Order: sequence, then C-alpha cells, then structure tokens
Amino acid sequence: MYPPNGNNGDRGQHWEAQLRKGCLEMAILASLWQSKLYGLELLRALSEESQLNIAEGTLYPILSRLKAEGLLESEWVEAEAGHPRKYYWLTVAGRRRASEMAGAWNQFAGNLSALVQPILRNRS
Repeated sequence: MYPPNGNNGDRGQHWEAQLRKGCLEMAILASLWQSKLYGLELLRALSEESQLNIAEGTLYPILSRLKAEGLLESEWVEAEAGHPRKYYWLTVAGRRRASEMAGAWNQFAGNLSALVQPILRNRS
C-alpha cells in the first residue's frame, strides 16, 4: 500500500518495468514454443514480438535457471561463419509450463481488461 500522503516513491515510476519483468519467463517460454533459438535470436524475438527489450545480462541467467528447472534444453552448434551458438528449446515439462502460464495469463488478462474498460473509455 502506498503512503497516505500520495508519495509512492519509486513505485510510481517503475510500475511498467515491474509488469514486464513479471511476464518475462512466460515470454521466453512462448518464444521457444515453435522452434529452437540461440540467445541473440531470442532477444530479437522478445523485442520484436512483445516489445520486451532486455539485456543479455538479464536473459542468460533466466535461461540457466529454466534449464536447471528442467524446462529447457540447450546445445552448442557450430556456425558456418563466426563462433558457435548455444540453441535453446523447450522440454516436455517446459511445454507444459508454457501452456499453463499462457492459460493463466489469458484468463488474468481478460479479467483485468474488463476491469479497466471504464478507464479506457473515459480517457481523453
């Protein structure tokens, strides 16, 4: 709860970043739903498809955690030109988690969307 004087400190300035951060794991799993991707491809997909612009230093620890949880697999693949790339893909457990998260998100987003409709109708 915010302090009674209306001063919410940093919260008021960072709510959008917190919202995006909360969706990051689901976005990563969803990005890997259809194909294997290497790290920079994943960063591009997140940026282009969901406007989640994150740094490599944010992505790779999450990928490592998801792999440790058994949700992802990875392998190094030699590139024809340049350095090897580490590709990531969903395991069966990762696909199950992504599906569960997408269902929960769909329900949550629909409910929240209905809740904010009066606000959106009254915006000038």
